[in-house]
Amino acid sequence: MTASTANNTGTFTGSAGEDRNDKPRVYRAEQSAQELISVLLPVRNAAATLDEAMESILSQTWSNLEVLVIDDGSTDASAQIAWQWQTRDPRVQLLANKGVGLVAALQSGAEIARGKFIARMDADDRALPQRLEKQMALLQENERCAVAGTHVRDIGEVGNGRKHYSQWLCSIHNHDDVVRNIFVECPVAHPTLLLRREAFEAVGGYRKVPWAEDYDLVLRLWLQGWRFAIAAEPLLEWRDHPQRLSRSDLRYSPDAFRRCKLHYLLSSPYLRAPRELLLWGAGKEGKWWLKNLPNELRPTAVVEVDPRKIRQRIHGVPVIAPHELGPPQGRFLIVAVGVRGARDDIRPYLKELGWRELDDYVFVC
Repeated sequence: MTASTANNTGTFTGSAGEDRNDKPRVYRAEQSAQELISVLLPVRNAAATLDEAMESILSQTWSNLEVLVIDDGSTDASAQIAWQWQTRDPRVQLLANKGVGLVAALQSGAEIARGKFIARMDADDRALPQRLEKQMALLQENERCAVAGTHVRDIGEVGNGRKHYSQWLCSIHNHDDVVRNIFVECPVAHPTLLLRREAFEAVGGYRKVPWAEDYDLVLRLWLQGWRFAIAAEPLLEWRDHPQRLSRSDLRYSPDAFRRCKLHYLLSSPYLRAPRELLLWGAGKEGKWWLKNLPNELRPTAVVEVDPRKIRQRIHGVPVIAPHELGPPQGRFLIVAVGVRGARDDIRPYLKELGWRELDDYVFVC
């Protein structure tokens, strides 16, 4: 994969940005004392929002930045708008990708990034001014901390799925929260990521996989023992819209997320030790896990609250009621209940029985 740098010869033409003040920006005097952050900003047909995104990321209180705008085959004025920003601000570099997808665009930017830290930004979002400064403060507190994310605020027309996901993200406050929820969903919003380049490269950077590239990256960082930090305030405003990849690309489908979780759960410490396995959940989620777990990890029982399913068998596995579960006694439990709010009920119930989260059980949805 190669990426070409757009030049200033007028290759990109059009009216976008022509009425801007073209004077170079003046940066904070302390910029030289700051570490360089390379911001990866892929764009495809985001002319309506790109100006806002660029203004917000270039107005950061952490001013020592390079913003790599990777145009991934836009057919609107996105490239022209980005080129206008490049002519005004020497921190901006426009790269031309050939419309081969987000992962390739991110890889192209990462290959030429010069900073010891890599940040993400989407072309339809807005970063609050202190976003990167507050994230860098978190990373600088702990050398083993590889990733700093932030809470998010929804803007624009927001669907119920995004609304619930944003609310859940804002319940994640620290490394422990990230880890205990890492198989529920991706616990760090992708466009809020700030990463140590050392950690990013150690796990292989972005990869083209049959599921979400950000979740894949976060899970690999976790498996290699890196720590996470969260700025527990909404430092990024993100938009929801029907054209989002997470709505249109099969790599972001529920089934793809399940396959990603299974792949990494099988590589995790939780399932390495030979011990009896149980599953909580006989609904859609639970049945998927029961069907797709390898034969050698076939659960000996399924826990379920629906009285109609208790005493039945699902894929040959007996269904028991929660009161029959008892203490862990060396067993491990996968909790796959997709009902909203179920985790809040199941966690205290298992605690009363002596089950310890991550030692004896893990949530996968």
